[in-house]
Amino acid sequence: MSVAARWFKSLPAGMSKSFLKRGGLWVLGQFTLMLVVAVLGMTCRTETRILSMFLGGLIFLGASALCGIAGMAALGRKLTPFPKPTAQAELVQNGIYSLIRHPLYTAVFCAAAGWSLIRQSWLALAASLVLAVFFDAKARREERWLRQQFHDYDRYAQRVRRFIPWIY
Repeated sequence: MSVAARWFKSLPAGMSKSFLKRGGLWVLGQFTLMLVVAVLGMTCRTETRILSMFLGGLIFLGASALCGIAGMAALGRKLTPFPKPTAQAELVQNGIYSLIRHPLYTAVFCAAAGWSLIRQSWLALAASLVLAVFFDAKARREERWLRQQFHDYDRYAQRVRRFIPWIY
């Protein structure tokens, strides 16, 4: 039996089912990849220091802060790490959500990329790209749930890009 399976069995029955139904495995995957980026950034640095990489990292961290703060402000108390919306969830389309559908995923990716560039770790940057692919898959799954719950989600998705305003 895997470590994850033993962990799930140790949770109270209702909690483990709820965790899985709300998309808890996506949350575990996300935090695992974030930890990998952090550790690689600390342990696997290049010998030479490149100023442009460092400055690029600062730009990514700034974008991360803007997206993260704006996303948290727009969601307020509705903020959750789980991708599946609750029955009482509301579709937020104001603030930064009028520019991008998943600003918090964008914020985490930008933070990971910024950290990797500042630490000048090619392996951490590669893990950040894996994180970006992961977030794309997580967002697609989340959007299937949102389409089931909100009849106007398709119109919103046609108007607003997923991660980068006017681009993607």
